[in-house]
Amino acid sequence: MYRILINKELCTGCQSCVLACMLKHNDNSNIYTLDLENIDTDSRGHIELDKDNNPVPIICRHCDEPECVLTCMSGAMIKDKESGVVSYNEKKCGSCYMCIMSCPYGVLKVDDRTKQTVLKCDLCKDEEYPKCVANCPTGAIELQKEGGLC
Repeated sequence: MYRILINKELCTGCQSCVLACMLKHNDNSNIYTLDLENIDTDSRGHIELDKDNNPVPIICRHCDEPECVLTCMSGAMIKDKESGVVSYNEKKCGSCYMCIMSCPYGVLKVDDRTKQTVLKCDLCKDEEYPKCVANCPTGAIELQKEGGLC
């Protein structure tokens, strides 16, 4: 089972995780030419400041009992029982946004272009490690493998 763990005390707010995610989910693979103003260039996670103005990575944790899956009426949000990955099927989505409203971490969001699909972390399914984890210089974002299944 895979889970994302966040250690907010280690986060410096450098945005490396956000940029890595933007590059992964974009046709442009060059950070120097990545258009940060383009609404099609969006990250599945972000950094927010807590009440003490300390940066906190807001990234899908792929929860054990994900509220987004429990509240999804169309079956667009599912949790793989073996890997633990919570995934989103755009074709099944009814655009009710219950998943967005129910996420306790405030991770999910509507895409800026169509306002009909949900942007959801896929744990960089075709990579060895999620880009946010691989590019975090302080180790604030960690991939936990548990249960011996992976």
